[in-house]
Amino acid sequence: MRQGAAWGGGGSLVRAAYTALSGGVTLALFLHRTDLRKQEEQGELLQPLIFVLLVLCSVLLYFVVSLMDPGFVESDEEEKVGMNEEQRVMMPQFPSNVWLRRCGYCMLKQPMRAKHCQLCRHCVRRYDHHCPWIENCVGERNHPLFIVYLAVQLVVLLWSFHVAWSGLYFQQSWEWLQHNIFLLLSFLVIAIFTIVVLLLLVSHLYLVSCNTTTWEFMSHHRISYLRHCESENPFDQGVILNLWRFFCACRLVTWEKIYFQEDSDPV
Repeated sequence: MRQGAAWGGGGSLVRAAYTALSGGVTLALFLHRTDLRKQEEQGELLQPLIFVLLVLCSVLLYFVVSLMDPGFVESDEEEKVGMNEEQRVMMPQFPSNVWLRRCGYCMLKQPMRAKHCQLCRHCVRRYDHHCPWIENCVGERNHPLFIVYLAVQLVVLLWSFHVAWSGLYFQQSWEWLQHNIFLLLSFLVIAIFTIVVLLLLVSHLYLVSCNTTTWEFMSHHRISYLRHCESENPFDQGVILNLWRFFCACRLVTWEKIYFQEDSDPV
């Protein structure tokens, strides 16, 4: 229901551009005299096959992260519709003495660490940021998979960088430029995206290890539950536990319990 916004015109164009760019760069690496092309011609198909599978895996992860629910906050009635008893037990239960504020845009009760995204027009649990590249929010549900996508994409980009470099034999001639312009442009695109993805992955891994989000890190002084807290980060439980909760805990977390130190177990 809420994922329909992800299929908007702008989102479709961004996803089409990503797919076309991934396919175009991959094609350029196989059309020119790169290591992958030479291996293919010699009948050594293992590395070219693995490379293509990695590219397909990165594209698949991109679409999954882009189209999945990032953790949209729903009303009590919406959450309970179509849920069985086991799913209802797994729903976050808030301490009785905690008052949830209502969002000024959609008027839903906001759990702690949630924020309204004006682009998605919904409140998102454990909001990190709205990513224009995936045209979706990064929140509590899709943030772990977003980092997995960045890691796989970085591997693809580093390999592509090596392959593109292997096919570049620089010569000062117009004829050489005409024959290699596509590969040269692909090399520049790969270099730029490698730097961007590397910085994104490192920064997100750092934030996750501290159990904070991009929004909280950038707007710490404006967020009431952080500004009025004695500790700098009330959600930080140590690097190991932070990483385990982030990547291994499959249930939503009641952050109010951790904040007020009533219960630190995920629910």
